[in-house]
Amino acid sequence: MSLLATTFAFLTGLTACGLASTVMELTCGRRLAFIKPYVSPDHVLRSLAATALAGPFMLLNDALTAWRERRLSLFGLLSCMGTAMLWVLALGVLVLAALFAVTGMLPGVDSIAAR
Repeated sequence: MSLLATTFAFLTGLTACGLASTVMELTCGRRLAFIKPYVSPDHVLRSLAATALAGPFMLLNDALTAWRERRLSLFGLLSCMGTAMLWVLALGVLVLAALFAVTGMLPGVDSIAAR
């Protein structure tokens, strides 16, 4: 993948994550984190979808809180940041792949909508 495509996928994932996170925070009225109402053992599929879309921001919020409270080292914080960045990139690749599959823009691949 070229640098331009990687950057585009990263920014797509960041946008999708940011939109999902903002909607979730505005809907629930609480800071985004790996806690109820966002993640619940009673609603596994909803929790999985919320974590898949807004997980990087959940991870960063929890890591920054732990770092401020001195429960996480600087190396741990940097590790969480790197993980969140890779997560955002993977999310961007998935979002773009889904969009390309639905619209049929990938060369040599039939559109899902056309089937």
